[in-house]
Amino acid sequence: MQSQSSIKTPLTGLAVLAVLGPSIVWASEYIGSGEVILATRSGAIFGTGILWVVISGIFLKFWIGMSGARYTVCTGEGMIDMFARMPGPRNWAVWIVLVAQFVSATIAIGSIATAAGVFLSTLVPISHSIGGWIVTVFAFMVAWSGRFKWIKIVMSALVLIMILGVIWVAATVFPGWDEFFRGFIPHAPRVPEWAIRGGVSSNPWKEILPLLGWGAGGFASQVWYSYWVIGAGYGAAKKDVYGKPADVVRLKDMDLEDAKKLKGWCRIVYYDSTLAIVLGIAITAGFIIAGAGVLGPAELAPSGEGVALQLSGVFSSNWGKTGGFLFLLGGTAALMGTLVGQLAGWPRLLADTFRICIPAFARKLIWIKQFRLFLVFFFLSNMIFVYSFNLRPVVLIKLGALLDGLLLTPLQALWVGIGLYLVLPRLYKPEIGKILRPGWGIGIGLIIAFLVFGYFCVVQLPAVF
Repeated sequence: MQSQSSIKTPLTGLAVLAVLGPSIVWASEYIGSGEVILATRSGAIFGTGILWVVISGIFLKFWIGMSGARYTVCTGEGMIDMFARMPGPRNWAVWIVLVAQFVSATIAIGSIATAAGVFLSTLVPISHSIGGWIVTVFAFMVAWSGRFKWIKIVMSALVLIMILGVIWVAATVFPGWDEFFRGFIPHAPRVPEWAIRGGVSSNPWKEILPLLGWGAGGFASQVWYSYWVIGAGYGAAKKDVYGKPADVVRLKDMDLEDAKKLKGWCRIVYYDSTLAIVLGIAITAGFIIAGAGVLGPAELAPSGEGVALQLSGVFSSNWGKTGGFLFLLGGTAALMGTLVGQLAGWPRLLADTFRICIPAFARKLIWIKQFRLFLVFFFLSNMIFVYSFNLRPVVLIKLGALLDGLLLTPLQALWVGIGLYLVLPRLYKPEIGKILRPGWGIGIGLIIAFLVFGYFCVVQLPAVF
C-alpha cells in the first residue's frame, strides 16, 4: 500500500501519448470565436501580415498556461489557490481576479452564446435570439451534468471537418512563402480603404488586440488548463478533486523519490501544453490565410447579424452550398464547444475566488453547489445578453476578448512567476524545493510575456477603449 506522500510513477517514452489530454480540452475550448470569427475577419482585412499576432500571442501564453499547470502538478492545487499565496496583504491577488473575472466572464460567455445563436439561426429557420437560447440551454445542461464524453466526440468531429476544410482552403490560396514569412514581422498594418468604408475603424489595434487577447484563450483559459490537469490526475493532483488547496503537510513529507516522479510529470506537462500551442498556431493561421485569400479579395469583413453567412464564403467559394453548409455546421459546433468549455471553467474559477475571499461561502455550500450556483447565474445572464445584443456578435466578442484576454494577462504572467520561483519551493523541505523549482528558461518566458502584454495593456488598450 502506498504512503500518503507517494506520487504515482509517470509514464515515459511513447507511453506518454496515452496520458496526453488536458491540452486537447484546452485547445478545443479556445478554438472557437477567436479562430472562426476574429482570425478569419482579421485575415480578410489585413491579409497574412497579421500572422505575427497569432504566433506571438499564443506562444507567450504558452509560458503562462504551461507554468501554471507545472505548479499544479507539483502541488495538486489550481492556479487561483496559487494566487492566494502571493506575498503581501491576504488574498489581494484573488480579490482582483474575483472582480475582474466576474465582469469579464459575464460579457465573454454572453458573446459566445450570441455568436453561436447567429450561426445556428443560419442552419434552421429560427431567430438569432431563439438560436442563442437553444445553445445556452444545451451548454447549461451539459455543464450541469458533467457528462461531456459523447457530446465532445460528435462536436469534435464536426469541428474537425471545418478545420480540415479551412486548412485545405488555406493551402489553395496560400500567398507564397515570402509573403507568408513577412507576416511574422511585428508591425501595425494599414486598414484598407474598402474596410473603412464598410465600417472598420482606421485604428488597426481595434482589430489586432482582440485577436491577440483570445489567441490561446484569455486569462481564464490559462487558469482552466490547471483544472484540466487536476481532472487528469497529473502528479500531486487528485483526479477530479476541485476546490481544495494543496495538502501542505503532504508536500512537506515528500522525499527525493517523490520529487523525481514530479519532475517526470512536469515533462509530461511540457509535452501536453506544447501540443495545444502547435494546434492553436496551425489552426488559427489557417483561418487567417483562408480569410485573406477568399474574403479579402471580395472586400468583405464579416460583421453584424450576417457574420455567419459571410464567413461561410470561405468554404462555399470552393465547394458551393455544401461547403458553406459544412462551415456553418462546424462553426456552430466550435462555438457551442467553446460555450460548454466556458460554462465548465468559469464557475470553477469564480467558486475558487469566493471560497478563498469569502470563507463563509465555502462553509455553507459544498463545491458542487458553488459550481452550480455560478452556472445558473451565467445561464440567466446569457438569456439577457442573447436577447439584447443578438445583432452585434462581433462587437461583443471583441469586447470579451479585450477584457478576458488582455486586462489581467500581464499580472497573470507575473503572479505565476512568483508562484513558481518563490511560493512553490517554500511548500517543501529545502532540498526538495530546490529540485522542483524550475530552471530560468521558464522564468525568462514569463518575464517576456509580462513585458509584451503589459505594453499592449498600458500603451494600446486605452486608445482602443
